[in-house]
Amino acid sequence: MLQVNFLRDNKERVLEGLKKRQFRNLELVDHAIATDDERRKIQFELDSQLSESNKISKEIGLLMKEGKKEEAESAKSKTAQLKESTSELKSQLDVKEKELINILYQLPNIPHEQVKSGASADDNEIVYQSHDVEGLGEGAIPHWELAKKYNLIDFELGVKIAGAGFPVYLGKGARLQRALVQYFLDKNVEKGYMEVNPPHVVNEASGYGTGQLPDKEGQMYFINEDNLYLIPTAEVPVTNLYRDVLFEEKDLPIKNTAFSQCYRREAGSYGAHVRGLNRLHQFEKVEIVRIEKPENSYTVLEEMVEHIKEILSDLELPYRVLRLCGGDTGFASAMTYDFEVWSAAQEKWLEVSSVSNFETFQANRLKCRYKTDGKSQLVHTLNGSAMALPRIMAALLENNQTEEGIKLPKKVAEYAKFHLIS
Repeated sequence: MLQVNFLRDNKERVLEGLKKRQFRNLELVDHAIATDDERRKIQFELDSQLSESNKISKEIGLLMKEGKKEEAESAKSKTAQLKESTSELKSQLDVKEKELINILYQLPNIPHEQVKSGASADDNEIVYQSHDVEGLGEGAIPHWELAKKYNLIDFELGVKIAGAGFPVYLGKGARLQRALVQYFLDKNVEKGYMEVNPPHVVNEASGYGTGQLPDKEGQMYFINEDNLYLIPTAEVPVTNLYRDVLFEEKDLPIKNTAFSQCYRREAGSYGAHVRGLNRLHQFEKVEIVRIEKPENSYTVLEEMVEHIKEILSDLELPYRVLRLCGGDTGFASAMTYDFEVWSAAQEKWLEVSSVSNFETFQANRLKCRYKTDGKSQLVHTLNGSAMALPRIMAALLENNQTEEGIKLPKKVAEYAKFHLIS
């Protein structure tokens, strides 16, 4: 969430950033500032009346001691009137504060200056590509056919149990999933991330804390009876570990990694582009989350990008890195890099990771700060997928198919304890 003082002091920069995102409701900026002006006016009047009430209360005691009962009673009458007035002002202030928060919740983060303007994924910048890519030629089959051929994943059985988008992994397919998860976690721990095992459900405050609510409410599974949400990624519970936390400067940085199931409704997603593992309602992912001092966050973002590149190199998958344009950058992010692997059988790029810097956007919602030079200020939060499993699995199956079977890359084979699926 943007701070209203930031909107007031940097209005032109804010409007320029929102235009980069193709954000249409620019009037919300003026609305937020005007609402805050009204809030401040009410707050000033409330503070003035509370101060006067305290002053009169002290005078009443003196008047009673001096025997000036009539004057004391008159003062008491005045404090009663002030009490009624301050009660009304407190109600007005509460309404105005809620109105301001609701406006601020509708404003996305301001993109970093390096983020280019753009309307969609077509405008994203390719900043790195590991290999030239090509298809496998005739005879190559997509991962959903390979999964059926080698009895690795049963999509129909998942439909029977839960519905489309909930596959069942079998035999070496299940073992390969588990091996990849362990490899990703080990790789992250080697880089200094502490592993945590968070809940897979979160409350409403947690959803607001990281920006999933109210922006993505329709994409989350909701447990109505308990007012809880199934997590769309481990980013949500892990980042919320630090909600309402005031760090000492020496405590930073915080580096966490977590494995979780992820649940996404993916409403409105249909067609060939979501076939097989391309888009699921439930999938496995390993996440990395960082809490950083503001001056370090963009150096750290590049460090996280290099970490993901190292993982994909170990997997021996052709990949590319894109810096997202304003229109394709997530609601809470100031800058995002997407990683895509080449699907040789489908002959298209599949997104497998996003690495983002949220600057103070999440921290302001979370009230996550650190003390420096005797003052407190907001931290910067970052997160990334290291990695999401479904499309990694799809690319591994498709890119490594041979006449003998699927030959796993060396690092994957070490963790899976087998090198060939046949």
